[in-house]
Amino acid sequence: MRGHWLFALGGVLLAQGILSSSALAQAVVGDPAAGRGKAGMCRTCHGLEGKARIPIAPHIGGESAAYLIHQLAAFRDGTRTHEMMSVVAKGLDDQAIADLAAWYAAQTVTARPPPGPAGEAAPEACVSCHGADGLAVIEDAPNLAGENAIYIATQLKAFRGGKRQHPVMSEIAAGLTDAEIRTVADWYAGTEIEIEPVR
Repeated sequence: MRGHWLFALGGVLLAQGILSSSALAQAVVGDPAAGRGKAGMCRTCHGLEGKARIPIAPHIGGESAAYLIHQLAAFRDGTRTHEMMSVVAKGLDDQAIADLAAWYAAQTVTARPPPGPAGEAAPEACVSCHGADGLAVIEDAPNLAGENAIYIATQLKAFRGGKRQHPVMSEIAAGLTDAEIRTVADWYAGTEIEIEPVR
């Protein structure tokens, strides 16, 4: 019951929380081809097609454009901080953000949960937003499938400790123990993903 309430609350709060990035998304039309050209600055960490090349960076290929716009705008305006991303995003105007989001969103991602019973045991508190296979089912949630366990655990601890703020994730993470965070991180890390590049 609590999960359904959180999901409903999350939908309302997410809708309120992304108004500025939604306005950006509606005001500026992203061009995937232009985004591909700009993605050269992202490739060292995230890969040209969005499959991360280092454990502390997330896969971003196949994420929704709205989610990517929201995150890049948050890094640019300082509501989300990261030693590398905050610097990179400061130099991005609205068009560059929209183009990058369009490029990475254009990639096709598929996920395959772990085989057997483990694959049916997706973390219950996560599936309403992040999907049973780790592919997000709402626009402003990221895919978690195939992410490195270190990355997922780091983000959950950031939400729990208040370093990252989100109306739904902060509340969920606040109730998680280190062991529960490890379980969630390991489950999603065990899901295999394929990112099919745009041709």
